[in-house]
Amino acid sequence: MTSGGATRDHGDPGDAPTVPPPLTDPVNTIRPSAAEEARTIAASTNTGTLASLTADGDPWASFVTYGLLGGAPVLCVSNLAEHGRNLAGDPRASIAIVAPGTQSDPLATGRITLAGHVTAPEGDERAAARAAHLSAVDAAKYYIDYTDFSLWVLRVARVRWVGGYGRMDSTSGQDYSAAQPDPVTPLSAGAVSHLNDDHADALAAMARTLGGYPDTTAAVCTGLDRYGLDLRLTTDRGMAYTRIGYAEPIDSIDELRPATVELTRRARQS
Repeated sequence: MTSGGATRDHGDPGDAPTVPPPLTDPVNTIRPSAAEEARTIAASTNTGTLASLTADGDPWASFVTYGLLGGAPVLCVSNLAEHGRNLAGDPRASIAIVAPGTQSDPLATGRITLAGHVTAPEGDERAAARAAHLSAVDAAKYYIDYTDFSLWVLRVARVRWVGGYGRMDSTSGQDYSAAQPDPVTPLSAGAVSHLNDDHADALAAMARTLGGYPDTTAAVCTGLDRYGLDLRLTTDRGMAYTRIGYAEPIDSIDELRPATVELTRRARQS
């Protein structure tokens, strides 16, 4: 805990390595909201760590698989398992989900915690929940209909998103449910590699003229989304990070190339 009772974690600003500030104002740093980031991470995998409460009130962590009904995780849990008994006895729960790793430092990887309570879906919602779990976890077809397994839907009330060092936010379950996963990020790995392998000069030019770091000597793209790209920079003052937004948000990976070509044109004109 920090003074005043504020909580901290490894994503809080005080834990971030010291980086040089921008020398000029970045042109456009728009990025996804915390709710959008969280929905994107939740949709990027099908595994997480479930936290439930034992009959004695102790926390219990379990590795689980899930599907998504909207943004709500759908769990298929054995009634004989410790966490299965816990959920039946106390519906309070949370699930921690880590995005597929792309960073050498695990703490630089995006992750979320979705907290709320579980309920057993009924009627039409149960059929939808069953389909959602099966669409994400194919192996569940071998046990999902056994009588000693139960479906639980986590009704998300609170969300914590951490995007790596120095990037984090909290949001409500309502905003999380209303948001949509990013359409670009899940398909962007090849584009990130292409930009780094074939367009390193263009990335450095973007950082110098659009990203606020005119002393950039090299730039590496670390991520893409519908609003822009994140860059890790080598500058005369040390390593830094910046954000370059497209002229307009894009709605598919097919729109990425013209958006980055336009950024390159603007950077080189400047």
